[in-house]
Amino acid sequence: MKKRIVVLISGSGSNLQAIIDAVENGQINGQVVAVISNKSDAFGLKRAENHNIEHCVINHKNYPDRESFDAQLQTSIEQFAPDIVVLAGFMRILTPGFVTHFTGKLINIHPSLLPKFKGLDTHQRALDAEEQYHGASVHFVTPELDGGPVIVQAPVAIVSGETVDSLKAKVHKVEHQIYPLAVQLLCEDKITMTNEGVHYMNEMLPQSGIIHEVKI
Repeated sequence: MKKRIVVLISGSGSNLQAIIDAVENGQINGQVVAVISNKSDAFGLKRAENHNIEHCVINHKNYPDRESFDAQLQTSIEQFAPDIVVLAGFMRILTPGFVTHFTGKLINIHPSLLPKFKGLDTHQRALDAEEQYHGASVHFVTPELDGGPVIVQAPVAIVSGETVDSLKAKVHKVEHQIYPLAVQLLCEDKITMTNEGVHYMNEMLPQSGIIHEVKI
């Protein structure tokens, strides 16, 4: 039985495209059953349309507060009976109630090697800190912002003369490798989350999750 995947987006949807491609080439034993955006002009909606994936817009500006928006979002997601809910550039901070409802099936990608550089402007902060490595992390979502246990990380080297733009481009490339990988592992029931952390094939993973050798 193929796992049912719902993807939430706010913009271009490049990670959505990477996941769709991985489904279509057989890497992921799952099906993207819906794409939901909080912005009607998100290009990711066009990507969904191009692949005949059901899609809709729930505009957060039409709701008086985060709680009412998240309640509607939760209801809409549940209509698709998802096994996995993927945040792919979904630019909303979700309420604890929403996150708790989807505990263990809600994942996000963050452009840093968590727990370093939670929040915004991660590339500039990595450069300012004179880090040798930066990268991306896929993690389960918990009420703590960017604080959920990591599933997989991919490091990239910061070289002499690196800029925010060049580093961002590197990180985007590895995101498109590790997000489909994480979704694949969830679809194969190889990854689970408990109160203790993330388990891979019933073995506890370290805080950094699976370290993926990048190809860029």
